[in-house]
Amino acid sequence: MHPLREDRDVPGWLASHGLPGLVDLHVHFLPDRVMTKLWDFFDDALTHYGTHWPIRYRLPEDERLATLRGLGVVAFAPLVYPHKPGMAAWLNSWAGDFARRTPDAVPTATFYPEPGAADYLAEALSAGARCVKAHVQVGGYDPRDPLLEPVWGLLAEAGVPAVVHCGNGPVPGAHTGLDVFAEVLARHPRLVAVLAHAGMPDYAGALDLVARYPNVHLDTTMVGVAFSEAMAPLPADWAGRLADVADRVVLGSDYPNIPYDYVEQLRAIADWASADDRLGPAFLRAVLHDTPARLLGLPR
Repeated sequence: MHPLREDRDVPGWLASHGLPGLVDLHVHFLPDRVMTKLWDFFDDALTHYGTHWPIRYRLPEDERLATLRGLGVVAFAPLVYPHKPGMAAWLNSWAGDFARRTPDAVPTATFYPEPGAADYLAEALSAGARCVKAHVQVGGYDPRDPLLEPVWGLLAEAGVPAVVHCGNGPVPGAHTGLDVFAEVLARHPRLVAVLAHAGMPDYAGALDLVARYPNVHLDTTMVGVAFSEAMAPLPADWAGRLADVADRVVLGSDYPNIPYDYVEQLRAIADWASADDRLGPAFLRAVLHDTPARLLGLPR
């Protein structure tokens, strides 16, 4: 029987592996009215994505935080993202306030291709933001937009990780595709980029970018769980391919906006670790704690 069956199994499992807790690089907390609109969108996921997407942790903010902590999450990046101009600076202000009142939340920021984007992002970084989210699909923008050139340059210079949803999953967007974002990396090769959802569904292309650029990482968000396997299955040699980039894979969950229990993501990662002798406990510790902690600038 698998040791990870339910969420309540997670703390004991972490302790059995000597892990100090989970560091989740891909979590979403948003202003209440924005989160409500997002959940309304997922309620109609059958129209948008061709599948039902019931939000598993559709709870008030304080209960969502308590659930994360009960799972053993000791730090997380509460990612925010805009879907239109004039929204990013406001979200950055909200994210800063959220981090100040939530000790285990790392300050984050976002941006949109608009005049002044580099200025308000620089302000957020000066205020302590240590992770940035770029959602190419939801924003409907081209990451190669000239208005974003100073933004990518600023992030590359600062070494602040950008979690970038640029893959074609769950459905292609106007400017999604790893080949598009690869042009950004070609111009900013020092950029610390985390490919959200491991580039789903183009897992091979994501691994190629990791091999090509030393600061590119993958996050595990929704990767390898039954819900995603039905739409975008992993290649059969996935665990073996991770062995070559084991220090550049980080835990991401998409909590709370997932249609299954949080434990399912951890079970998938644990199964990868046991599928290849080169992975094992060292891989688990790197993915679940050490690598995301390093990217987020957490104290050792």
